[in-house]
Amino acid sequence: MNAPTPVEEAGFAPASRIARIDVSEIVRIGARAQALKREGEPIIILGAGEPDFDTPDFVKQGAVDAIMAGDTKYTALDGTPALKQAIQAKFARENNVDYALDEITVATGAKQILFNAMMASLNAGDEVVIPTPYWTSYSDIVQIAEGVPVLVTCTAEAGFRLKAEQLEQAITPKTKWVLLNSPSNPSGAAYSEADYRPLLDVLLRHPQVMLLVDDMYEHITYDDFRFVTPAAIEPRLKNRTLTVNGVSKAYAMTGWRIGYAGGPKALIKAMAVVQSQATSCPSSVSQAASVAALNGDQSFLQERKASFQRRRDLVVAGLNVIEGITCRVPEGAFYTFSSCAGLLGRKTADGRTIATDSDFCNYLLTDAHVAVVPGSAFGLSPFFRISYATSEAELTEALSRIAGACEALT
Repeated sequence: MNAPTPVEEAGFAPASRIARIDVSEIVRIGARAQALKREGEPIIILGAGEPDFDTPDFVKQGAVDAIMAGDTKYTALDGTPALKQAIQAKFARENNVDYALDEITVATGAKQILFNAMMASLNAGDEVVIPTPYWTSYSDIVQIAEGVPVLVTCTAEAGFRLKAEQLEQAITPKTKWVLLNSPSNPSGAAYSEADYRPLLDVLLRHPQVMLLVDDMYEHITYDDFRFVTPAAIEPRLKNRTLTVNGVSKAYAMTGWRIGYAGGPKALIKAMAVVQSQATSCPSSVSQAASVAALNGDQSFLQERKASFQRRRDLVVAGLNVIEGITCRVPEGAFYTFSSCAGLLGRKTADGRTIATDSDFCNYLLTDAHVAVVPGSAFGLSPFFRISYATSEAELTEALSRIAGACEALT
């Protein structure tokens, strides 16, 4: 008879709402790569979803000033008046969308905004349409809130974008939300006004369906792509659209943990109830820094975007010359999402078969010392995601290693 595990001895069993959910594969891969790095392995990590730039100095100064002024107490539950006013001005200035202050909420990261929205709105069995590939937390948050993720595959040939006919087929009487992310993590795909229009027309025919749009990578788009958010395109949907954003990516403030959203007053009020019993207010100092970020000089965003575009072009070109790999040119964000279908079935030098994208990513980590994330983590195989939010020197070396590892397969 096997000895009981410590968990069994404690009599603990996880709640059913999280029984099928685990820590993100992205986090696990990152932890494994960091462990190998600590052991002395020359690992290049291309899995992190955060800019390698530092938070701008004027934003840091906003935090310092707040600290020195004693602005270190609890704030209003879902955002200080100063930050809500800065967000209100941002939405009007950059997105041509007007939100009242009681239609704006602030939380400890955009992930908490998503969590609050799902917890505040979903009943057991409610469905949420999620185009695939998708950021891994989307479906897990829906499941924790006892909703049902309805995953709709969006192919590379379709630009990894949801089509109107797919959306129409996915909507049922149980559909509560459609969740769109542009530019996208993991694919970098983005929706233009022309791409959005047919989808919004579908939603106009289904008045029970809410729309959540994740605009986190708004300021990281390339070439002549013009970012637009649905509430600006179709005002008739504004009263059932939650427009989510934050300071993490554009302002390199991932650790400051501030996300925000604009949406219908009743939804915002319900989300505040959830937040009141979870974290209460976000950090006062982080909110002060975010005020500085949103109200300050935005010119540096163009310089950083140009740097990301150079890296994108480097990675896309480097991947597309490798036999067996196909990489679409992303419109935004700082990821490539490449097919490794042409490498499946090949063998490593020690006889291992590359049967899946996970096998390929494990091979790159162990043999090429490059950490990337398999497409299976984002709901679509056989692909892999690279984050090019690192130096051009590291990217060049990583591409060389990946090319060498692929050439070694037979």
